[in-house]
Amino acid sequence: MAISQAVKKAVTLAPTVRTLPSGVPVAPLLNLAARPAHHDDHGHGGAGPRVDTPPRWSSGVSRTSSGLVSKTFTTISPSLYQPHRLLHTSVAVKEAPEVPDFSHYRANNNESHRALSYFMVGGLGVLSASVAKSSVSEFLQTMAASADVLALAKVEVDLTSIPEGKNVIIKWRGKPVFIRHRTPDEIQEARTIDWKTLRDPQPDEARVKKPEWLVMLGVCTHLGCVPIGEAGDFGGWFCPCHGSHYDISGRIRKGPAPLNLDVPQYEFNEVDGKLVVG
Repeated sequence: MAISQAVKKAVTLAPTVRTLPSGVPVAPLLNLAARPAHHDDHGHGGAGPRVDTPPRWSSGVSRTSSGLVSKTFTTISPSLYQPHRLLHTSVAVKEAPEVPDFSHYRANNNESHRALSYFMVGGLGVLSASVAKSSVSEFLQTMAASADVLALAKVEVDLTSIPEGKNVIIKWRGKPVFIRHRTPDEIQEARTIDWKTLRDPQPDEARVKKPEWLVMLGVCTHLGCVPIGEAGDFGGWFCPCHGSHYDISGRIRKGPAPLNLDVPQYEFNEVDGKLVVG
């Protein structure tokens, strides 16, 4: 919407002692004389506005008790833009800064920098994977067994203290271990049986490292009970909980147990005559 504003300016002339012969005070730079009429040399002029008095829009003079007053009226064009008045007291409102030109920083050929970009991405990926692996390894080491627990991971048994035909039960990692010093007849009985017809087929040679020494975990493969030695229908071990019968080689022969008694990892110390379980 166009806005028209008028500016009114008043100038007060201070009284002076200098006067004209007619008694009018002298006002420097103030033209009080009548303007002569313009004359058209070609005779095309017509009746127009009077020029012997100044136009009211340009100036006006009045006399007051304090002196002469000159008034000027100016009309502002409606199309003139009036900026909004801001709340701050800055002298001038600066325009928004121009965006700098970064074109001279751009690469001329993007293909030449692609290998560097791939190298940086790959290097950061390898570094991140290494840090993640190290963190996981450190975390898992905190959950590993301590030194005193690892010291109990192996158990030594003096074989010279076990007579022939007898059983010894030791504890290894919280589980019972059966050690049987077998007689020659027991060895022959264990190897003459047709092991291929058993529930869990396994030859006696695969269950022992020395024929006279049988080492097994004393845990029933049915529900984890502890079988009784030198008992059962086959002269080996018998589980009274559910009636599983094992032979002299620890193989299941009767009952609900699905598998043979497990054989742990063990070694023989020939120098000291000991058995090392674990």
